[in-house]
Amino acid sequence: MPADARQVALVTGASRGIGAEIAYRLAARGIRIAAHFNSNRAAVDSVLARLPGSGHGTFAANLADTEATTRLWREVEAACSGVDILVNNAGIYLNHPPLMTSASDWLAAWQQTLATNLQGPAHLSLLATQAMAARAERHGPTFGRGRIVNISSRGAFRGEPDAPAYAASKAGLNALSQSLARALAAERIYVYCLAPGWVETDMAAAQLAGPEGAGIRAQHPLGRVTRPDELANAVVYCALDAPAAMTGGIIDVNGASYLRT
Repeated sequence: MPADARQVALVTGASRGIGAEIAYRLAARGIRIAAHFNSNRAAVDSVLARLPGSGHGTFAANLADTEATTRLWREVEAACSGVDILVNNAGIYLNHPPLMTSASDWLAAWQQTLATNLQGPAHLSLLATQAMAARAERHGPTFGRGRIVNISSRGAFRGEPDAPAYAASKAGLNALSQSLARALAAERIYVYCLAPGWVETDMAAAQLAGPEGAGIRAQHPLGRVTRPDELANAVVYCALDAPAAMTGGIIDVNGASYLRT
């Protein structure tokens, strides 16, 4: 049996879209999948049914709730005997343009967005790194320690005028990724971050098919937005194949729709 067939990946937000595609493509490489979902059990069960291989499972949690996130980690660890790869994919996008939002709605949007998009991944990353380091100590220096892959956004760099909390949460995720990469390099725990733009998922379908669609596609020199498989393949590369020297890297996967200098 290939060595990576024994590896386990916890993929958050795996019930649809990007997370479902990431889970599928990791499973196709022989990885056991712990597929996280928030509330849509029917959707995640459908994802589970199409994953290649065996030994996969589903796990529910609201990542904005610290206690629920802790329970999620413990359940996955108990069911899978450890986690080798953490993919922090789950996130929310709430519209709250500053000139059109009341103070109470503004604060609520910030609290909910930061709790889900930044606090949740930060908490899972802490639990993952401590568990990965502890397993390595038990198994010896040749034991593979683990990887964390975070899904950020081009919005972290260019801003999101209608959803500033989303942009801020993703900028925070970038900083978290780089901070962890520096802190954990000596432990051989590697951290990568991907920053997509628009991705062709069911969540984006209405906007891409509506009046905004032509303008969105016009942002992209490719003439189209990113496909889920393109982003998922980049995640798989970081999770399994990227060299250690890339730890801390933030990789743009936005079809040149936003270029950083």
